[in-house]
Amino acid sequence: MHEIGVLMEVVKTVENFAQKNGVTKIQTLVLQIGELSSMIPRYIEACYPAAIDGTMLQETELKIEILPGNGICKECNKVFNLIENNNVCPKCTSKHWEILSGKEFMIKEIIAC
Repeated sequence: MHEIGVLMEVVKTVENFAQKNGVTKIQTLVLQIGELSSMIPRYIEACYPAAIDGTMLQETELKIEILPGNGICKECNKVFNLIENNNVCPKCTSKHWEILSGKEFMIKEIIAC
């Protein structure tokens, strides 16, 4: 489970941002996680309390937004969700596509008190 290590880096990043910008209390941290990323949202949620323990984020709420894993068909240019369509274009049934989104893992928002 690599999520704890990634979360610890997120905490460092947020703390550095807060320090540089004079933020003393953070209410909410919003992460965006793509459906196709290697991060598993339920593991992120499970590891979050351990990652923030003893940090300035200790009292923060975590919100996770899931970004769709979309691809574009190389045959017909249809944009479609890869997971919902089992990696097959719903328009022409081609299996030749390119990923457009869904591999992201980002800090979207830091909401200060």
